[in-house]
Amino acid sequence: MVAKARIGILGAGLMGHGIAQVFAAKGHEVAVFDTAAAALEVLRDRVRQVSSDLGEDPACADRVTPCADLADAVKVADVVFEAGPENLEIKQRLFADVERHAPAGALLASNTSVIPITQIMKGLFRRERTLGTHWWNPPFLVPLVEVIRTADTSDAAVASMTELLASAGKTPVTVNKDVPGFVGNRLQHALWREAMALVQNGVCDAETVDTVIKASFGRRLAVLGPLETADLVGTDLSLAIHQTVLPDIDVTRGPLPYLEDLVKEGKLGMKTGEGFRRWTPESAAAVRKRLVDYLKDLHRRGI
Repeated sequence: MVAKARIGILGAGLMGHGIAQVFAAKGHEVAVFDTAAAALEVLRDRVRQVSSDLGEDPACADRVTPCADLADAVKVADVVFEAGPENLEIKQRLFADVERHAPAGALLASNTSVIPITQIMKGLFRRERTLGTHWWNPPFLVPLVEVIRTADTSDAAVASMTELLASAGKTPVTVNKDVPGFVGNRLQHALWREAMALVQNGVCDAETVDTVIKASFGRRLAVLGPLETADLVGTDLSLAIHQTVLPDIDVTRGPLPYLEDLVKEGKLGMKTGEGFRRWTPESAAAVRKRLVDYLKDLHRRGI
């Protein structure tokens, strides 16, 4: 990958403007496409604000070019990151357009959270340059990017993408099999399913679930991953625990009825004031601020 790559981004929203900031702050030229004029109008302002909040040079926003036409955003790109809606058909159409307009050697990456990359890219002709790059929100504060390869992705594409992401200060990891949810979201949602099942089955309430996680093993997760912890306590103890606990853990093949009922009842979480827990505008804002302050502190300390 060239030292200063030309980056094309599809989507100027929550993830798109954040990815743009990451690369612009490192000196790359970034072009961002969106169909929403309002998103493009505030794009540079959002990049400036993020940069200022992080103590970085807000002038990096001058390296970000808003584009109302997809072809303009990708026509000279070395790498294209798609950060559009989580909809398979939309993503497929976007990449069909990208393939028509981007250089033949450009890397094409989707930021989908869970959709298999193979499905998104199946209609393209040069699939050896396609892959997934699952960034985490907010992308300028969370270091991990999962680099997902398909059966068609070349080793060179994975190596180039990994090098680019690492040079931008991210922590890239390679996912060798293109499975739904990749690694991070499979782990996260396995935990969520059991958390919801405990409440659904009357074992405890939602606040207790959150408190147990935050005040116990959640505190060490940033230092010890689950398999490091299993090795720390011993695989023999892990086996003994699993023989007792795993047969009783929820294995529902699909969303839990409890979650489906919340959605049917319009209890959509913080945006409606109630989900698993009740929220006021003030309490929801306090949670968001606490999270951002925590992530900013880690970022400042280079963690």
